[in-house]
Formats: sequence, C-alpha cells, structure tokens
Amino acid sequence: MEKEKADCFTCVHFYITWDRHFPYGCRAMQFKTRNMPSADVYGASGKKCMGFKQKDGLLPRRIPRS
Repeated sequence: MEKEKADCFTCVHFYITWDRHFPYGCRAMQFKTRNMPSADVYGASGKKCMGFKQKDGLLPRRIPRS
C-alpha cells in the first residue's frame, strides 16, 4: 500500500511563517512546524491530512517517489 501524503504547497491552508525555527504552517490545523505540515499529521496519526483543500485553478503537483 502506497503512502499518500497531501502536497501542502497546493493546499489553501498552507502558509510560510516568519518564524525561522518553524517556517511552515497550517491554518486548518492551527500549528507551525519545521517539516511539511502534512508530514507531521501523517506521522502523528498515520492518516492523510483531513484538512487538505486544493487551491482553485491548480492541478495537483507530481511528487517524485523516493
């Protein structure tokens, strides 16, 4: 089973903070983090981010497999 993570860069709730220690944020989940918010959500719950909402007019980005 492939792990699917939401792409924060295409989410309406994602933002870049001014905090250099926690540069990424999620308005839906109301937290700031060093990692991508979706990665922290997946790490804590084992589930894909439930707050993800695609930005209007964008196609989903292709995330390379590692």
